[in-house]
Amino acid sequence: MAPKRRKTAEHMKDIRSFFEKENNVPGSSIKTPARKPKKVPESETPLRTPLRVKDENGNDPPTTHSHRFTVKFKPTDRKEYTIDCDKPRSVLEAIKHSLGPTNMLNFPDENIIIQLGKEDKDSVVPTHFPCSCVGDGETLIINHSKSEKIEEVQDQHDKTILPKENYSVFFIDKVGGLKTKTKDLFRSKMIKQFKYLCVYGEKGMTVEEALKRDGRFIDNLGEFTLSDNENPDVLTLRTQRVDSLHQKAFKIRLPLNKWENVETQMRSILDVARNSGKSVRKVMEEPTSSVNTAEIYQLLRQQFPDLKEWMEKRFPADSYQEALKLKNENFGKIQQSFSEVHRIRKLLKMGQSVCKVIISGFSQGTGFVLFDRLILTSAHLFKGCVQGKNILDHINVSALFNYDDPEPETNYFYFSAEKTFIDIDDELDYAVLMLEPGGQKSNPKTNVDNVKVPPGLLNKFGSLPMNGEACIIGHPAGGVKKIDPTCIIEPKGREQAVNDHIAKHKDSMFILQSVFQIQNRGIEDIMMGGDKAEKVATYHTFMYHGASGSPVFDAHGRLFGIHTAGYCYELPHTKGSVIEYAYPLLTIFEKFVSNLKES
Repeated sequence: MAPKRRKTAEHMKDIRSFFEKENNVPGSSIKTPARKPKKVPESETPLRTPLRVKDENGNDPPTTHSHRFTVKFKPTDRKEYTIDCDKPRSVLEAIKHSLGPTNMLNFPDENIIIQLGKEDKDSVVPTHFPCSCVGDGETLIINHSKSEKIEEVQDQHDKTILPKENYSVFFIDKVGGLKTKTKDLFRSKMIKQFKYLCVYGEKGMTVEEALKRDGRFIDNLGEFTLSDNENPDVLTLRTQRVDSLHQKAFKIRLPLNKWENVETQMRSILDVARNSGKSVRKVMEEPTSSVNTAEIYQLLRQQFPDLKEWMEKRFPADSYQEALKLKNENFGKIQQSFSEVHRIRKLLKMGQSVCKVIISGFSQGTGFVLFDRLILTSAHLFKGCVQGKNILDHINVSALFNYDDPEPETNYFYFSAEKTFIDIDDELDYAVLMLEPGGQKSNPKTNVDNVKVPPGLLNKFGSLPMNGEACIIGHPAGGVKKIDPTCIIEPKGREQAVNDHIAKHKDSMFILQSVFQIQNRGIEDIMMGGDKAEKVATYHTFMYHGASGSPVFDAHGRLFGIHTAGYCYELPHTKGSVIEYAYPLLTIFEKFVSNLKES
């Protein structure tokens, strides 16, 4: 029997030697791939959990669990508390077990936010995040909300914590994907101060199950998909398993509802009609159209009775007539102000400094001379043809003056603009260009003797009025110069002005689609209480496309604004705008001077 015992002892010695060697191989936690959000860092210490080796009788020894991480209660706090995790737990349970009762954790679990790692505002984990997925030496930063519920953990009956290799850990971007950027995805807005939500799921679990169990997302995500941050065209369905998502970052995409789908299709129709010059109906009826007209008509017909009933309640039978009567009274005052010869003479003289701005191959608008050879116009006219402060090489910009007579009685002259902006500002939507010194006549027969830039209007600036008469001079639709007397709409009257305009079309079911368009273009910004309510002047004008950049004068001939944009709609056989606005020139000039100082 002795030889047999010796053989067995030698055999067990070899096995122990093998496993001791294996246990000296450094273990790793969740590794952080390059150019990805902050992940659980790679552990630099040996595995603390020994491998399970059966004894000679075939029995399993008790499992041990030991690793260490640190906790801070303020990002700027130098104090770090060591957490020795001696058994599988959630991170919050491990922290509470190690620290014991403390005022620093004296608030509801559902209000706790746990930041992963020291990197500023990178990612946050749920309170039930497995401790096994936290790397040795990792730091967690604990914060909380006093009033908001951060997470609501659901379906957490089985709290068994598994080894890290049983989990897939991935990251959800705080910003939604396509068509989802403005939608609510999380229970608490406080989550949005971080870049990512770190989510985990046992391998074999679906994406939907993992997000539902997480507790920080809203309940009604619906049939969402995940788009890969590195390749947004690669989509993961909610019913797919989490196994292949490990260490990747995604954005949530919510599906379009039926009305959003209709809106998208209607926008497509309007774009095609505008670019081709065809009517909306003709575009919809073309056999090559990809638009589902049957679905659009069905949805509109289903909703039209309710919409019409709502509009009839909001706009009584005589509301539009009353609004029209009031408009006519106001317009009578405007006509009286701008019918006086001295005002007309002054406007015509200042109108000589107004020019038609042509951006070759892109767009056209209106501008006016600021001073010397500088002209002021709208920045959005140059969208797609600017790099930094330079106009792209293949694009030419010119300013046409004296374009007052229709073809063929051309009598205008023009100047080319330099390729570099003096200033361009997207926030206030303005651009300042320098004209080349030499101008050219439109044709040799023009009776313009001296081609030179007209005088600037800088010395005509006035403050922004909140009410009263106004007058716009510009080149709408790229046509000859036109003048439009109008009336300023006060901030408190803007909503009524828009409603009165919509009321004209309350018997048309296409008004629903027009309301979609107007709302999505951010009309709320200029309404009472909006971001731009007190910063702009609003009015009604027939000047739409091509009039951007036009000067806006008050009844005394003072130049107070630059016509910027309007909220347009397009119905069958009808085009219009519910309201238009101008940025104040004093604000623009102040920003212009400030930008010049900086540059």
